Amino acid sequence: MLVMGILNVTPDSFADGGLHLDPAVAIARGLEMIQEGADIIDIGGESTRPGAERVSAEEEQSRVLPVIQGLAGKGAALSIDTMRASTAILAVESGATIVNDVSGGAADPEMFKTIAELGCRYVIMHWRGHSIDMNSKAVYDDVVTEVMAEMDIQLQKALAAGVKSEKIILDPGIGFAKDAEHNWKLLDHLDQFTALGFPILIGHSRKRFLGGDSPDQREDATVEVTKSLVGKSIWAVRVHGVKPNVEVIRS
Repeated sequence: MLVMGILNVTPDSFADGGLHLDPAVAIARGLEMIQEGADIIDIGGESTRPGAERVSAEEEQSRVLPVIQGLAGKGAALSIDTMRASTAILAVESGATIVNDVSGGAADPEMFKTIAELGCRYVIMHWRGHSIDMNSKAVYDDVVTEVMAEMDIQLQKALAAGVKSEKIILDPGIGFAKDAEHNWKLLDHLDQFTALGFPILIGHSRKRFLGGDSPDQREDATVEVTKSLVGKSIWAVRVHGVKPNVEVIRS
């Protein structure tokens, strides 16, 4: 199981907003994560925390591109966390090899065509809407069945647009339009997702369903969930604290 280290170049991400807004600081943190054992660095310039408002494409790109360029060739694969095709293009041109799209292609009608043309790896996450109102959309009769069905719609659209199946990674979207009960149920039924035959990415790090009053207080719970995923054919976990998660996976 691989470790994808989270590097948010934003002022308002829920766990690390503002810590890496300066490109030099972000690059230094990326290099530190590589030293700690991260296999992939996932760089994002737009917060997707619940309630967050969108930033312009220009602002997003001004945040992430210097960091991608600074980390390119430093020994880890780079991923761009974006919902915009225009940002994906510039990020891949700058050295990213994975596009991690939390909207699963639903936010930008140009994304699937763009990914097919870029030929890069692509994460399709389950998503029901932008951060500003996603909490109101956490309504399911059967969360596992519905998440799988809704994710499959985007998967089929991506394949129809020419995205190669071997380039696709799926993410059930822990914490996105889901409450605690939904998140735990998805984690308890990951075998149904791995059975689809695609690499599965899990992003549970420091999220509210783990308890605790602040993101920092959820680090131990994050590591425990990571530990529970070992041996379950999960492709990667996306985490803030690289070192403890690497240690529990490789112990």
